[in-house]
Amino acid sequence: MQDEPTPIELTKAVADFLRDDIAPMISGHNAFKLRVAINMLDLVTRQLTLEQGSDTAEAGRLAELLGMQGSLIELNRALANKIAKGEVDLQTLGLSQHLWQTTMDKLAVDQPNYASYKRELGCKSS
Repeated sequence: MQDEPTPIELTKAVADFLRDDIAPMISGHNAFKLRVAINMLDLVTRQLTLEQGSDTAEAGRLAELLGMQGSLIELNRALANKIAKGEVDLQTLGLSQHLWQTTMDKLAVDQPNYASYKRELGCKSS
């Protein structure tokens, strides 16, 4: 097992290098492609940092909500089936909060600069 640097440190270091040292020297279409690559590295860094914890929390909420155990994929399929059959809906205790928290966790990884996400974070801390 490799201890250091971690995958998180590696992706962050490469993104920072490209952003700080290379991007100022590039213009035009290549600058655009470089920004896309930097954004991808930033996304992978956030995935490595945040997804395991949010996936574990999501699976825990689903297990409690559904009263069953399983993988995250199995639990989400079970929830989707129950919603499709009308067995659960937004009136079901815990479902609305689960969906909201899952959305916020996914936005933290995919779109942390999204204005509505930032606004909601501000509302939670107030």
